[in-house]
Amino acid sequence: MQQKVIGLIGGMSWESSAEYYRLINETVRARLGGLRSARCLMWSFDFGEIEALQQAGRWDEATAALIDAARRLERGGADVVVICTNTMHRMADEVQAAIGLPLLHIADPTAERIRAAGLSRVGLLGTAFTMEQDFYKGRLATRYGLDVLVPEADDRAEVHRVIYEELVQGRALPASREAYRAVIARLVARGAQAVILGCTEIMLLVRPEDSAVPLFDTTTLHAEAAVDWALERPVRTGRSADT
Repeated sequence: MQQKVIGLIGGMSWESSAEYYRLINETVRARLGGLRSARCLMWSFDFGEIEALQQAGRWDEATAALIDAARRLERGGADVVVICTNTMHRMADEVQAAIGLPLLHIADPTAERIRAAGLSRVGLLGTAFTMEQDFYKGRLATRYGLDVLVPEADDRAEVHRVIYEELVQGRALPASREAYRAVIARLVARGAQAVILGCTEIMLLVRPEDSAVPLFDTTTLHAEAAVDWALERPVRTGRSADT
């Protein structure tokens, strides 16, 4: 079997991008055996530059940067594009429209797994952008019928702070893990049947035992979906944007 080539837009942050690379390759080896590993390309950003655009609200410039990255992967021979971050799916539609390859949206495999588990009301943890803006919650609600709960304002601020001040810098502190446990417990008390780890770094801090309800890790689910696509799609000689 010749695999399709997975194109990864990474570096946001590189800590979670390294997890994508590990998960994708481990999954390919588990499925194909022996010495098999993934056929993939990665364009990795300097996250300091991207974070500055996020904080300044310069989303048009951030969109242009992601489109440029996706086009680089397309020219390099990728067959599918994976944005290795939840927050930057804010511009997923624009990136998809600018390339002739399919883009695997991170929310889709997560929502599909939640629906398959028979759940409908979920808590969402992520950056303030992901928790507060509609690009992510709206997709979960309109496409999959999920009722999405986000933490209260103080909890959102703490979840966001830990991501940017600690997790993207490779720091997973016990005190922050306890803080996240408390936020999750408050979401469960409000009726969350499960919690989405909607930032690709949160899996570096939170574990299943930190929650009374199932946790859906977007990093793992997105990486598995990329492997599904690469192994199940036939190799073609031309380019296609079909999904």
